[in-house]
Amino acid sequence: MYRVGILTASDKGAAGQREDLSAGVIKEIISSAGWRVDDYRIVPDDLDAIRDALIDMVDREKLDLVLTTGGTGFSPRDITPEATKAVIDREVPGIPEVMRAVSLKKTSRAMLSRAVAGIRKSTLIINLPGSQKAVRECLDAIMDSLPHGLEILTGRTGECGHSA
Repeated sequence: MYRVGILTASDKGAAGQREDLSAGVIKEIISSAGWRVDDYRIVPDDLDAIRDALIDMVDREKLDLVLTTGGTGFSPRDITPEATKAVIDREVPGIPEVMRAVSLKKTSRAMLSRAVAGIRKSTLIINLPGSQKAVRECLDAIMDSLPHGLEILTGRTGECGHSA
């Protein structure tokens, strides 16, 4: 079982003006995988707030996986990727590449996603889009590979070979 955190970046959500439906989709998918959501937060689209929450979720809470939702578009307030890049030690470009590839089959606007993924210490951080539909599509595309990556990252296994 993996310990998961969800971080929503939304000015309206943080102000209580919008229900956080995307986080509900994440919780549903994570729970159906048998994993546990141990931390859930909503912060405004603010670089320091997002960065500080990510650092706390990794360094203090020691979560295995942090999934962010929101703030990956072109709006001047969409700065989740920048906050994520500020805290990670290593990027994992394949994850957002797969999410964009799958999403491109549904809409050409997927190319506008600036989502990133990376590792801080032994925690994987992945930026997801802000819409429920896109969150479901993106998580469905990557969920099969996440257990193996998390096993390696958290030291639960050292084997990287894949048998077909």
